[in-house]
This record gives sequence, C-alpha cells and structure tokens, in this order.
Amino acid sequence: MPAFAALLADLPSDVLPRAGVAYVHYLSFMLCFGALVLERRLIRPNPSKQDATLMVITDVVYGMAALALLVSGILRVMYFGQGGSFYTENPLFWWKVGLYLSVGGLSLYPTITYILWAIPLRKGELPQVSEALAKRLAWILNIELAGFALIPLLATLMARGVGLPGTLGA
Repeated sequence: MPAFAALLADLPSDVLPRAGVAYVHYLSFMLCFGALVLERRLIRPNPSKQDATLMVITDVVYGMAALALLVSGILRVMYFGQGGSFYTENPLFWWKVGLYLSVGGLSLYPTITYILWAIPLRKGELPQVSEALAKRLAWILNIELAGFALIPLLATLMARGVGLPGTLGA
C-alpha cells in the first residue's frame, strides 16, 4: 500500500479529476448500453408483472445513466478533456453528438410507453402489450443499440485525431 500512496502523491494535481470524469463517462455509457440490452431482451407481448416492472426500472436506470453520460461528456469537453477546440473543430465529434441525441430522441417512445405501464402496475394489473407494440419497441431498441454501438468507434477515431483539420489520424 505505501507504494500505491507514493504513486498517487507523484501524480499531477489534474490527473485524478480528469480520470474520474472520464471514468464516469465510460461507466455511464456501459450502463446505458447494458440497460438497452436488458430492455431488448425483456420486450415481449403481454409481459409478466415482474418483467414489466423490471422494464420500467431498467428504463429509469437508462435515463439516469444517459444524463450522467451527457453531463460527464460536457465536463470533458469544457474542463477535463483535450480542450474544447479538439472536440468542437472535429466533425466526428458532431456526428457523435448527433448520434447520441438521435438515440435519445428515439428512446422517448419506449420511455413514454413504460411510464404508461406504471399506471396499471401500481394497481396490481398488467400492462396490455400487443404483438405489434412489442415488435415496434424491439425495432426501436435495436436501432438504439446500433446507434450506441457506433459511438465508441467515433470516439476511438477522434482520439487518434481523425477528423481534425490537417491530420490523417494515427
């Protein structure tokens, strides 16, 4: 343990805050993706009370993680990342932001659906989920998962300078 304490003592003062914000950003992304995978796995016509309740809870977790992802991303751009111009001058950054916002916009339909499920669930009743609704939600969740899967690719390219004026990437 003394060696670990010595290692921490030798770090520049900005390393731990930068690492902490990055960690929250990555963890939030993983929680979002995991929640979407679980929602996709659970969606079916006329779910059990347990599955419907789990869907509602999972969507709340997804929403909180998406908010943490957004806030930590903003903090990284403004204070804890490579500097604002590294991001804002890169078209891949704007593609990433657009993809995040698109996935977020798509998630409104399932979220509103799950909120409406909470009403019968509180009364001890099951939500009525038709085959068509379950298929529609499954398609939306598939698109959200595909969109979220592309975000780390764009981030990886950005980290290598791809998209910045005058660079070819590394």
